[in-house]
Amino acid sequence: MKVVHDTITKITIPTPFAVGDTHVYLLKGDRLSLIDAGVKTKEAWEALKAQLKNLGYHPNDIEQIILTHHHPDHIGLVGEFRKADSLAGHKNNDLWLTRNEEFFKRYVQFYRDFFVASGVPKSFSGFLKKLEEPLQYAGEGKLTTLLEENSHLPGHSDWQVIDTKGHAQSHLSFFREADGAFIGGDHILEHISPNPIIEPPYNGEERAKPLVQYRRNIMKCLSLGISTVYPGHGKNITNLDGLVPAQLKKQEQRASKVLQMLQDGEQTPFQLCQKLFPKQIDKQLDLTMSETTGQLDFLEDQEKVSKAMHDGVYYYKVN
Repeated sequence: MKVVHDTITKITIPTPFAVGDTHVYLLKGDRLSLIDAGVKTKEAWEALKAQLKNLGYHPNDIEQIILTHHHPDHIGLVGEFRKADSLAGHKNNDLWLTRNEEFFKRYVQFYRDFFVASGVPKSFSGFLKKLEEPLQYAGEGKLTTLLEENSHLPGHSDWQVIDTKGHAQSHLSFFREADGAFIGGDHILEHISPNPIIEPPYNGEERAKPLVQYRRNIMKCLSLGISTVYPGHGKNITNLDGLVPAQLKKQEQRASKVLQMLQDGEQTPFQLCQKLFPKQIDKQLDLTMSETTGQLDFLEDQEKVSKAMHDGVYYYKVN
């Protein structure tokens, strides 16, 4: 086995979100790097400082921040590390980090159009105002280093960048072949299957199909030779060969449930979402509609369903 130079230390930070605590990782090599940056709250910052102190470090010792993806519980404290001269991640992080005004207008408009085309009633229109609320927990900054598939982490040449879009359109993971270590953000979690979230297109093309994307990228990970996953939430994972097929099977079972629902006749994504998530849809419209749409994307990709638009609304039916 090759000699492993970098050390990985997990730091656990509280969040105000239902997902619970999030993990960031101190990576010590040619540079002292922090993988992800928690959420922007006083509690998170105090927890991070205390754990760094226990390890013999101060926030000013951090030289570089590396992001797995742009969600608020992973970028919240990026602006607090005054001596860090590098902020690295996928290029799509920048629109969120810089609070790009034009992008956020498109973001809200995308969801407005997406809800209408999905058959969401006007009574849910107030939910659009909530879309930007999580940004209060997100940090601000600007990438200095762009990472992409097969590149290596600056200052950590043993770590290869793996494109793992699906949960987010900025999602990257980091793999060390020498010992099979994999820092996976929210791409692989032990206790839940990550929700592939619908996002607006970044370059004017059609929106990505995140569940189809996620499944493709999770299968790619199975071929890498991963021994330990260091996740963004929950326990380290050492049984990837058992976990991933089980999670994929659950997704397929949910898709079969949607297919069964469509045996009753064509339906809108919203109608299906109501049946799948009757208790969650009111408070988590964006997440539940993302999940429902993901199942429909998957079934469409499998050529089991097709859609047609009537009066501006998509209806799905069994092929």
